[in-house]
Amino acid sequence: MTLIQNVRYYLSEHPSIVKFRWSNTELWGSTWSFLFTSIAAYVVFSVFLHLLLNILIFRRNHHRPLPLGPLPALHSLSMALISATIFSGILLSTAAEIRDTRWFWRRSKTTTFQWLLCFPLGTRPSGRVFFWSYIYYLSRFLHSLRTCFTILRRRKLSVFQIFNHSILIFASFLWLEFSQSFQVLAILLTTSIYAVVYGYRFWTAIGLPSACFPFVVNCQMVLLGCNLACHIGVLLLHLIKGGCNGMNAWTFNSVLNGAILLLSLNFYVKTHLRTRRKKQAVGVECENLHSSMNGKEADNNLDAVKDKDL
Repeated sequence: MTLIQNVRYYLSEHPSIVKFRWSNTELWGSTWSFLFTSIAAYVVFSVFLHLLLNILIFRRNHHRPLPLGPLPALHSLSMALISATIFSGILLSTAAEIRDTRWFWRRSKTTTFQWLLCFPLGTRPSGRVFFWSYIYYLSRFLHSLRTCFTILRRRKLSVFQIFNHSILIFASFLWLEFSQSFQVLAILLTTSIYAVVYGYRFWTAIGLPSACFPFVVNCQMVLLGCNLACHIGVLLLHLIKGGCNGMNAWTFNSVLNGAILLLSLNFYVKTHLRTRRKKQAVGVECENLHSSMNGKEADNNLDAVKDKDL
């Protein structure tokens, strides 16, 4: 077998992938109790870590960020590689599913694009794409570790960051539990953006030059815009075709995604557009930013906006 054939086999044709089935009794993290317990533990631990650091800082009057060494860089590298793997896996698996089930779609006059947005009623969480959906769900727990790095380095507890990470875990669980429509495109979009974003974070963490604009924030806004367009497409197909699978979960996810979108737009307007008017935005040349502020203060403000974790 050639290298390409080996990659295709292990990412889309392996028996554990083809025969995957979402089960509340056989898979790790597949129960409602685990979902709520893990999210609650994540929130409690984040608040506890923030309070503990504030107490230690108050007693010792020590305001420097804790040295984390290579941990943030290793986390970014691992997330970039995992995101790229999930993207490749679900892309190949989607192509295989289309190849194997296209004959059935002809009966219901369903196109490939319609299937990506709207699963037929009665779709069960089994097969290739749901395997990678499960891997994506597990990767959200690794993704949430970034909250700890933010608290340790900046001494700040970002309520929005905790809310966002919790919603990502909850939403990816609903995708599997209710075979929700649109999840294939959502995973493709999210993992492609995250592979780029975490690759960029690894790039800057090892000391290489960063962009002169808020790269992470702009990527997040692109992702949110694409998700919004796809949600509108799901709703239209649901009304036109007479129903898509998992629409109750989709409705709940849409409300949560809408809240994230509003909060993200609020942050974008406050930190990006306002700072551009003052000529201190990241959108101007880095030299202009550094010339208008003291060197160390400019670096801190620039990094805070560039690396804003939404």
